[in-house]
Amino acid sequence: MIDGINLPLILGAAFLASASPGPATLTIAGTSMASGRRAGLALASGVTTGSLIWSIAAAFGLGAIMLANTWAFETIRYAGAAYLMWLAFKSARSAWYGTKLQAPELTRTTPARAYAKGLALHLTNPKAVLFFGALYSIGVPPGTGVSALITVIVAIGIQSFVMFHLYALIFSSAPMTAAYTRMKRGFETAFALAFGAGSLSILTARLG
Repeated sequence: MIDGINLPLILGAAFLASASPGPATLTIAGTSMASGRRAGLALASGVTTGSLIWSIAAAFGLGAIMLANTWAFETIRYAGAAYLMWLAFKSARSAWYGTKLQAPELTRTTPARAYAKGLALHLTNPKAVLFFGALYSIGVPPGTGVSALITVIVAIGIQSFVMFHLYALIFSSAPMTAAYTRMKRGFETAFALAFGAGSLSILTARLG
C-alpha cells in the first residue's frame, strides 16, 4: 500500500486490460508477423507511449476534464472508429489481393511508421480514456501526493511496456511468421473482421 493506494489491485486491472484481445494486441500481432520484429517492437513502443499519455492525463485529472467536455471525447470517439475502420479496410484489401507473403514485405514498414501507427491507435481509443479514468478514480484516493501518483504511473508504464513488447517478440518468432506466410489470407480476414467489429463497437456503445 502506498498512501492508501492498492498498487497490486491497480496493476492487476491494468494487466487484464492489456492481456485481453483488442485493437492494440491485434495490430501488434499482425505487424510483428507481417513486417518483422523491429516493426513489431516499434509499434509496441507507440502503443506503450499512448498508454502512458492517457495514464498521466487520468492521474492528474485531465481525463475527467476531457470527459466533462463532450465534444473532446466525441472527437476521439469518432477518430478512433474511423482509424479502426481504415485498418479493417487495409486488412481486407491485403486478404483479397495477397495470398502469399513475399520477402520484401517484411521490411516494407519502417520502425518510425510502425511507432506512429501504434501511437495513433492508442491515442484515438476512447475506451482507454474511460479505463484510465476509472482506474485512477477508483484505485487512487483523492488528495494522493504527486510522488505516489508518479509511482503508480511508472509501475503501470513498465508493466505495459513488458506486455506489449512481449507480444511483439512472440508474434515475430519464426513459427508465427511461418504460419502467417502459409495462411496470410486467413489472418488478414480475421484482422479485418476484428477491426471492423471494434469500429462498430465504438460507434454504437454508450461510452459516456
